[in-house]
Order: sequence, then structure tokens, then C-alpha cells
Amino acid sequence: MTGRAAGAEPDAKAGRASFGFREVEIEAKQGLVDAVFDRVASRYDLMNDLMSGGLHRLWKDAMVAWLAPPRQTNDYQVLDVAGGTGDIAFRIAERSKGARVAVADINPEMLAVGRKRAGRQRLDKTISFAEANAEALAFENNRFDAVTIAFGIRNVPRIDKALTEAFRVLRPGGRFLCLEFSQVDIAWLDRIYQAYSFNVIPALGRLVAGDGDSYRYLVESIARFPNQARFAAMIERAGFDRVEYRNLSGGIAAIHSGWKL
Repeated sequence: MTGRAAGAEPDAKAGRASFGFREVEIEAKQGLVDAVFDRVASRYDLMNDLMSGGLHRLWKDAMVAWLAPPRQTNDYQVLDVAGGTGDIAFRIAERSKGARVAVADINPEMLAVGRKRAGRQRLDKTISFAEANAEALAFENNRFDAVTIAFGIRNVPRIDKALTEAFRVLRPGGRFLCLEFSQVDIAWLDRIYQAYSFNVIPALGRLVAGDGDSYRYLVESIARFPNQARFAAMIERAGFDRVEYRNLSGGIAAIHSGWKL
């Protein structure tokens, strides 16, 4: 399913941000999110498989397929934001021979996992890893052909700033793709998904990662994230054109696309 942007995201309360179902000072949110990912980094990929039944792999494949990077290239550069463990970067490098992928993540524990994986797969010359804040990227203007972010933007305190930064570092003609959990659009599936999310996922977190609270935050952050149309409107306000989205698995996740034209 493909939709077009509609609606708008209401202004957040000044100086406040959501941390799951809690409201916190916006300056405090990043530290709270960092603490979550410090705790879950070593089991992050395993938990993704368990929580989604492996579906997250298909969703990430779909994202890279829609990006459609060139099969052979000498000059194609991608920035993957909040991509610490490397899932999207590895897929792009495997699909696009000669591409260069920079992974930016604010969390050093997640980056450490990604660097180890890149070394094992002999992709450490193709993929670089940098500690960076999505709200203030340490890259020059108009550098990248594509900017991607998968399951990361809902954890950013100021989503509007992250979108503006993605627009800034893209070259004219470049593309932004965001894969994120979204709003289920099938009534019976929505009820099952909500029950699973709030009951099973925190229990899995306690059992596998020894941390149910972090996974309860992740579930709550999904529930608080704007729906497909509202997020598409935020992308448009950041300056992107031809904004559209595709639902995955009944809207459990969605891929948003926009172009810098």
C-alpha cells in the first residue's frame, strides 16, 4: 500500500518530549534513550529477531529494495543514521558494489557492535562508523546520495531537527528513506498487535536481555510515534518533495520516502 502525505503533526509542548508514555524535559530525553541502548546493545539484534519473528529482516530488505542503489558504482555515498549495528549498511554494501556507507549513531555501544560485525564480514573498508547526533550531523552540506534511518527516528528528541539535518547533508536529487513502526490499519490485527506488544515484548526483554523496562519503553515509544500521514507531513515541512509511504505487514511498520529536489 502506498499513501500520500496528509495532515500535520501538532506542535509539542515547549521544552518537553515524550519518553515512552512519560513526558520529560527535552534536554533529558537523549540521556534516557542512551541508557536504554547501552543496556540492550549486546542483545539488540537477537531481540529484533525474537520480537518480530524475523519480519524486521524482510522490512529492511524492502527498504533497501525501494532505495534501489546502483548495482555497480564508483561514486554513491549513503549515510545511515541511528544504524549502529549495521543492518541497513550491510544490505546496501552487499547490493551496491563500490558504494560507500557511513553509519552515524549517537550510542558508542551500538557502534561497537556494528564495527565488530563489519570486521567479521570484511566490510570495514566499505562501511565507516561515526558517533554522531542525528540533530547535528558532523557532515558537510550536499554530500550524500541517500540518507536512511531504520527504527531510530522515534528515539530522537527533536525529530524536526533530524529531518532538517538529513535534508541538509543530501545532494540535490538525493533521497531520504525512513523505516519505522507505524499505525496498524487492520482492526483485528491492531488488537492482537497491541496485546502482544505490551505483554509479550517486555517479558521477552526480561528473559533474553535481562531488561524488561527498556523494552517497555520501546513499545511505548512506538505507540506515541506519529501515524503515517502525520509523519509524512513532518518530512514535507523539512523541505522534501515527492513524499510518500508504503505500509508493511498491515501498517505495523512503514517506509517513508522523500527527495531533495
